[in-house]
Amino acid sequence: MNLPGGRDRLPRMSSLFPIGESIWLAEGPIVDFHGFPYPTRMVVIRLSKGDLWVWSPIALNDELTSEVKALGHIAHLISPNKIHHLYLTEWLKVFPSALVWGPASSIRKLRHIGFQPALTAKAPPAWRDEIDQFWFHGSFFMDEIVFQHRASRTAILGDLSENFSTGFLEEHWAPWQRRVAKWWRIVDGYGYAPLEWRLSWMHREPARVALRGLLAARPEQVVMAHGEWQRTDGHAYLTHAFAWLKA
Repeated sequence: MNLPGGRDRLPRMSSLFPIGESIWLAEGPIVDFHGFPYPTRMVVIRLSKGDLWVWSPIALNDELTSEVKALGHIAHLISPNKIHHLYLTEWLKVFPSALVWGPASSIRKLRHIGFQPALTAKAPPAWRDEIDQFWFHGSFFMDEIVFQHRASRTAILGDLSENFSTGFLEEHWAPWQRRVAKWWRIVDGYGYAPLEWRLSWMHREPARVALRGLLAARPEQVVMAHGEWQRTDGHAYLTHAFAWLKA
């Protein structure tokens, strides 16, 4: 994420843990996003040839560095949207041969990083037989590439679904912030995208096409960057979380 003037809060690094066939998840530190404490999370997928695909990299520490090195060669670093890039430079220093990918909006924002050609709805040859991708665009504010790992039937979203638990909000967010979260429906039970992003979607049909493709893939799990990820009933979760887009 891009955190203007922000600092990591309450570091809580944890090891990678498997959530399916050839897919791992790791929790990162809580960061300050415009005054709101946000948890961070990344996903690592080992492709069939052994290369690692790393989505939304979190802060590195020695333990995490050792664990990802033990899994394989870091080949791809993914910025799913233009605000998920906070640790890319840090990862490139440790893994300089990694290729960096993102939508055109990420590339325009991060001109100091050498990106590969912009991601769209068509996956690159490096992972097109293993990871599907869906381009949610039509908003004047931001777009996002959503992925689905076929082997584990895991949908992977950045900010298109935020699903904060009551416990997290009570521990980390002020009372007025908790009211905002409930009003925006970025809480467990809704899992919507933030309100300002939803309101910016002036042309919804491209995103509806992407959503139909994602739902047709019948994901079982849903991992989002922020909030309670879903281990089961992914299709039902996404149907509900994107109810605003279908309206």
